[in-house]
Amino acid sequence: MKRAWGLLALLGIAACAGAAGSKQALKTPVPGVVCDKYVCADSNGLSAPLTEKYLGKNAGKKLASLGDFDHTQFTFANGIFCDVKEKLCRKDRYYGMDGKRSGAIDQHTTNLLFHPQPAKK
Repeated sequence: MKRAWGLLALLGIAACAGAAGSKQALKTPVPGVVCDKYVCADSNGLSAPLTEKYLGKNAGKKLASLGDFDHTQFTFANGIFCDVKEKLCRKDRYYGMDGKRSGAIDQHTTNLLFHPQPAKK
């Protein structure tokens, strides 16, 4: 039960941040890793080890403490929704009347997460 409340709290924080219109910039500490101020993800989904590495031990522990949930579909604090199975990020996570995702594709975040460019030397 604690895990469910923790997950709801994390999703609530992300949803509130997105709904407030605060378009916080996502960071890419290395190619293929995208972070907001709470979590980090790669092409496999949300990652507690990456979150700890780039956002600190406390952030990593918070994500890890949420327990077993689907790490492959997530919404960043700026409202961008990503789905690892689709290999797409969208402007929001909502569905249309046809039961399919309705959010416009966010090509920039999709490229950062699923089609990273090698770091420039």
